[in-house]
Amino acid sequence: MTAPKAAFEQIKQAALGFPGAELAVILGDHEVVRVKDKVFLWLNAEDGGCGFGLRLPHSQDAAMALPFVEPMGYGMAKWGWVGASFKKNDDVPVKMLLEWLEESYRKVAPKKLVSQLDGAGGPVTRGPPSRSASTGRRRPGRSARR
Repeated sequence: MTAPKAAFEQIKQAALGFPGAELAVILGDHEVVRVKDKVFLWLNAEDGGCGFGLRLPHSQDAAMALPFVEPMGYGMAKWGWVGASFKKNDDVPVKMLLEWLEESYRKVAPKKLVSQLDGAGGPVTRGPPSRSASTGRRRPGRSARR
């Protein structure tokens, strides 16, 4: 576990390490990390604490069971967005947040950029190969489709 200030910088730098990622300020004063104008991480650092907004299409339900996670406002939760908030003296589970960060990036980034993670190992971890839900077999690539 890590202190909020250190965790904030670690998560922010990891996000900026993804292909095509850039830091931006949107909607007046909200700091975000985005790829191709699509946000995959909302950042908040106030009063010695920190907060992150992430899009979790696969692990949203599990995340919502944690005491520091809430659905993001403005109806964003219905698209898988959650907010994780930590106070000044909290321990931040950085490893888990890094996994969520990659999940969020993979959801919003163009496939061409996501493929760079798979080919190079990515800045965090690689996910499993895509498999068909019905057969469990690997889905064919574009070249195999007709």
